[in-house]
Amino acid sequence: MSRSLSFLDKSFWLTESDANPKHVACLQLLEMPEGADPTRYIHQLFAEMKQFSRSTPPFNCRVKTFMGYPLGLQPVKSQHMDYHLQLHKVADATDKQALDEFAARLHESRLDPDKPLWQYHFLYDGIHRQFAIYARVHHLYGDGATLVRWFQAGYLSKPETESFVPVWAVKRQRRRSTRQRRLNRYWQSVVGGVRIFLDLSVIFLRLLLNLCRVNSHYMPVPFTGTKTLLTGQVKPGRAVATMDLDFARVRALAKRTRASANEVLLCAFDIGVHRLLQDHGHVFKKALYTNMPINLRKPGEKTSGNKIAIVPVKLAHGEQDPYLRLRQIIINHRIVKHAAQHASPGSFSAYTIVIQSFALLFEWLRLSSVVKPIANVLVSNVPGPPEHRYLKDAKLLACYPISTMTPGGGVNITLMTYAGKANVGMVCCNKNITSLQPLADYFSEAFDMLEASVDNPGLNIDDIGEQVERVPVSIVSES
Repeated sequence: MSRSLSFLDKSFWLTESDANPKHVACLQLLEMPEGADPTRYIHQLFAEMKQFSRSTPPFNCRVKTFMGYPLGLQPVKSQHMDYHLQLHKVADATDKQALDEFAARLHESRLDPDKPLWQYHFLYDGIHRQFAIYARVHHLYGDGATLVRWFQAGYLSKPETESFVPVWAVKRQRRRSTRQRRLNRYWQSVVGGVRIFLDLSVIFLRLLLNLCRVNSHYMPVPFTGTKTLLTGQVKPGRAVATMDLDFARVRALAKRTRASANEVLLCAFDIGVHRLLQDHGHVFKKALYTNMPINLRKPGEKTSGNKIAIVPVKLAHGEQDPYLRLRQIIINHRIVKHAAQHASPGSFSAYTIVIQSFALLFEWLRLSSVVKPIANVLVSNVPGPPEHRYLKDAKLLACYPISTMTPGGGVNITLMTYAGKANVGMVCCNKNITSLQPLADYFSEAFDMLEASVDNPGLNIDDIGEQVERVPVSIVSES
């Protein structure tokens, strides 16, 4: 019996290509117990993991298709664990930059469509107690909130060697569907469909007015973003960089500036991306844009699959004071949040499908380098466990999410808060920029400067290549 997929789930299958695989991943750093022999421990752990060959849905399911169109998820009779679990010996498992490069090479290839869509790659050196796992799963299985919930279920709050079960074998409760529940869902979908149509009509009407410069205080018009060497047709090859940030500092700065943590992070990343692009000769006549993911689940809802909307948000332009740039981003971010709050969740999901369908069509027609992008950067923040977790008796030190590429390119940046830290993973095509490590450094410096600018109004960013239209001097201008 096949399991159903939503249209948003199916879109990740339909739009996948060799140049743009649609899996998401994480690079995990782990530490063996004290006194463990590095080689013996990893081989024993790997052998034990391979014994869990009876997976639970969706990890035991392949995609059932008809003429290439996905119909649903269908359980397989047996799994090839040599494919799903692989062991690699590296030169130095403590070299983060080398691990990032290894993860980038693994990240650029597609998962086998004839098998369940997940893999675990163990990386060790036989010298240090630290080792790594690059784990990837297809995006049609679920969004960030879903995958992190599964991740938490597969890791332990304390070391355990007896009753450990890996994430792909953890049993998840399924809610039985009764006839009455199905009938209720049917009528809810009918009523919801009417509301979605009405809300979508209002959204596109207001976007049209915005395009005509009548309703400028609304969401940005799609495909009006800024072209850069990071945007355009997605090509094979990836660059990956990871870094850490003390999330307590982010929360403290957000509180002091009456901003959200996301707005603070957006400001620092905006400055960092400007500096990275300026290194390659870019001059900016207008603001960059970010794609903002919105979780459409109700509080406490634990549905699987994808239930998100992704809408563009204008970033900052024309200010060298980091604090004033933050205020610009707060205003622009909250314009979009206000629009989301005054529409049904389903309408924003439908809006995402509409604009992303056009983006995917442009990518399929190889026109992404011709049209303007929806956004230049996608930044998402996924809450993870507040305390340390364990893979059996190995301590999880960090977990860096590495997402897929959006149509039209750009940089995809994902943060997962874990044990008081923000573990940051960044990915882009490596056709023009071979390393994202400078962006990690620039982001760290930008956050430090933003933090300092609250108490030092005279602190300004060095030139980041922005051109600002000259405004005629007025009698009310400050001297």
